[in-house]
Amino acid sequence: MLYSDIHEGIFIDRPNRFIANVLVDGVPTVCHVKNTGRCRELLVPAAKVLLEKSANPQRKTKFDLVKVYKGERLVNMDSNAPNAVFGEFLKAGGLGFVPDHVKAEYTHGDSRFDYYFEHDGVKAFAEVKGVTLEDNNIALFPDAPTERGIKHLRGLMECVKQGYEAYAVFIIQMRHIDEFRPAWDKHKEFGISLQEAVKAGVKVLAFDCDVTRDGLSIAEPVPVNLKE
Repeated sequence: MLYSDIHEGIFIDRPNRFIANVLVDGVPTVCHVKNTGRCRELLVPAAKVLLEKSANPQRKTKFDLVKVYKGERLVNMDSNAPNAVFGEFLKAGGLGFVPDHVKAEYTHGDSRFDYYFEHDGVKAFAEVKGVTLEDNNIALFPDAPTERGIKHLRGLMECVKQGYEAYAVFIIQMRHIDEFRPAWDKHKEFGISLQEAVKAGVKVLAFDCDVTRDGLSIAEPVPVNLKE
């Protein structure tokens, strides 16, 4: 996926989860943050950030904060991006096949999954999670308790029982990651649910991403380690 009209800025602070104060061309500017998660390890004072300027001149905030440098590493923190890049990856045959049919935002039972797709006579569901938390080159999810995440895993397990393929896909929004793990210290129950999902037949996949100034794309599969 590609961004347009990217500008650099320096992060000042984040009054609430929706906005951030950013120094843009030397001017303090209120920007929309495209991630309602905590991101405390990313949005630190004086961090260099990348902003996408809105094409809507009537919008109250002219910029969306979409990327941040963590040291030398550029991290995409746009919460809409993982679904978009996985959709591109899926349709291009990234999972080893080109689907015959793809439908985004598909409701099945009491869950709404990011993707429903069909390939070679097989019907499948996929739930996509973006990952921005990293420690010592290990990607971790979640960065805060997520009952919604557990609900999605249980829904995927139910899909397997009903004869569907089911995928839990973790899109790591940065490059050169050694391993993906559940963040046991943030939400142990999610890690346990992920272990149960694998035992039930859910395919758990993780991929890191090439993050450039103007774009984001899936790069390589990352090993998944579910041991506590």
